[in-house]
Amino acid sequence: MEFSTIWLFVIAAATLLVIPGPAVFYIMARSIDQGKKAGLVSVLGVSLGGSVHVIAGAIGVSAILMTSATAFNIVKYLGAAYLIYLGCKTLFSKSTSDIPKTSRKKLLKIFYQSALVEVMNPKTALFFLAFFPQFISPSAGSVTIQFLFLGVIFIIIAFMSDSLYAVLAASIRKRIKMSSRIQNRVTGYLYIVLGVFSAFASPSKT
Repeated sequence: MEFSTIWLFVIAAATLLVIPGPAVFYIMARSIDQGKKAGLVSVLGVSLGGSVHVIAGAIGVSAILMTSATAFNIVKYLGAAYLIYLGCKTLFSKSTSDIPKTSRKKLLKIFYQSALVEVMNPKTALFFLAFFPQFISPSAGSVTIQFLFLGVIFIIIAFMSDSLYAVLAASIRKRIKMSSRIQNRVTGYLYIVLGVFSAFASPSKT
């Protein structure tokens, strides 16, 4: 691939990632609810989920989501239901302390949940399939390798951008000093809104 193409991709990707999306709001919700460490672990989980979409897109599996309405709807509603479940669970959880526990076991659970949320987001797969091909040229070599290469760049940029949002949300949390009950409400409602938003996603709109 030509350097100019790679540089153009970096600029385009960075511009898109600066604008907060569902993944960013999810990460910020984690930071507000459970602190900076939980937010950064969520970033790692989302990055893992994004990597799954990159690999799937590179081998053509994600194309099924674009051509099959049934497959898209199954993934979409499962992902939306999981977000709504997280929201309800957070809303009805007992507030025991304003300082969240961030044990290794709890952080590992947050990591897996974040990865699952991103994997179950079909819009990510459709975005990659729509965005990456604009910078791929069959004459430059293996399309699969090019897709994976651009995917790695995108995940790295997304990781840096999402980390900044996680730190920002954690900083806001400290300054506002919300009670655990208010934190649960804010986070829970945000999860539910994201779930409802995901449920109304469609390939054409994406």
